Amino acid sequence: MEGSAALGQERVDKLLWRYSVPAMIGMVVNALYNIVDSIFVGNGVGEFALAAVAIAFPVMIILMGFGMLIGVGAGSLVSIRMGEGRKEDAEKILGNAFTLSVLCAIVLSAIILPFLDPVLQLLGAEPNILPYARDFTKVILWGSLFMYVGFGLNSIVRAQGDPKIAMATMLISAGINVVLNPLFIFYFQLGITGSALATVIAQMVASVWIILHFLRKKSYLRLKNQYMALDFTVVFQIIKTGASPFLMQIAASVVNVLFNHSLLLYGGEIAVACIGVITRIGMLLLMPIFGISQGAQPIIGYNYGARSYNRVIEAVRRASYAASALSLAGFLVVQFFSESIVGVFNQNAEFIAIGAKGLRLFLLLLPVIGFQVIGANYFQAVGKAQYAIFFSMSRQVIILIPMLLLLPPLFGLNGAWAAAPLADLGSFLLTGYFLFKEIRTLRQSETL
Repeated sequence: MEGSAALGQERVDKLLWRYSVPAMIGMVVNALYNIVDSIFVGNGVGEFALAAVAIAFPVMIILMGFGMLIGVGAGSLVSIRMGEGRKEDAEKILGNAFTLSVLCAIVLSAIILPFLDPVLQLLGAEPNILPYARDFTKVILWGSLFMYVGFGLNSIVRAQGDPKIAMATMLISAGINVVLNPLFIFYFQLGITGSALATVIAQMVASVWIILHFLRKKSYLRLKNQYMALDFTVVFQIIKTGASPFLMQIAASVVNVLFNHSLLLYGGEIAVACIGVITRIGMLLLMPIFGISQGAQPIIGYNYGARSYNRVIEAVRRASYAASALSLAGFLVVQFFSESIVGVFNQNAEFIAIGAKGLRLFLLLLPVIGFQVIGANYFQAVGKAQYAIFFSMSRQVIILIPMLLLLPPLFGLNGAWAAAPLADLGSFLLTGYFLFKEIRTLRQSETL
């Protein structure tokens, strides 16, 4: 209980540091093992395998989208309920989130697996890429249960005031993956199947660890049988609150498909392999920003529930400054060291040339993304899902998809890369406008 009480009493800057640093470490390590995966796949299996992972990525995004629907939705609600002093309701959300995670994994795998080849072909898998994409995605789908449970419950661990436990979960998963990946790919010669198998085993161990945490008495919230039966009022609240990141992931999957098709048309299979690497580099640079966002979420949600609006405003302000500084640093690294970064994944000269230019263009407006992420997260944290959904869809659907349809026919491969920063700019302007309006309303409410 000490952790949850501190959310309303301790200095905001100290809280943000204490909650954000473990989240940042966990998420950066998580992104690093995805980077390491790609390095092992690119150097141990080849460019076709890298392209296969990029082709399969939209499927993985959809799976993660459902995980975020449950995990982020439940985590936001738990923070608010704890701020309101409603522990039993928070435990009911935890139990329902666990059951939803299991059901989602079973249903989605049962739907996708029988039609896996047609799905991958629709996503752009050419005959020489399809076998790799099939082997990789099949294993990921069979093991998706562990991804759902691990991600969903870990969001609630952070929300209840245990950021170090949440960090440990991610470190466990990442550590096991990094050890098993080269072992399966190089020693056992399992190729891309080995990479997927390493990921699933790592997620399995992490999910068992997080379940055990919620069964221990020292956890403030407990996983109890009586709360695992689905309460459809609770389910609706979880889905409503988590709809923004879910829709963002679904839209990202559609965007990924359009990217793959555009890149295949204007840059060939090497360009498709490059986007897989570029998205992983982008995620690595964004993970510290998402860590700050996740660290701020329980602080914002708890104090919003407790009507301590000045603390909410301070948390948003400090998180925005920190996220913007990190996004600027990431931008400078990309612009000055793009060739060296891309070259780590594969030494093919054409791959490096296409990938380095794509990386610089794709992340051209990285400096504004930090503020945009924190702004969207504010609306998520306080339960105003409609705003968060709008911001998510504005980037992925309203701006990015039209850009992907218009720019590549006019400017070729450069047009495909340039679509992303234009979408980032539009989303930044929209988020800023609505967030400043919201902050003004909070200030007025605090003075009443």
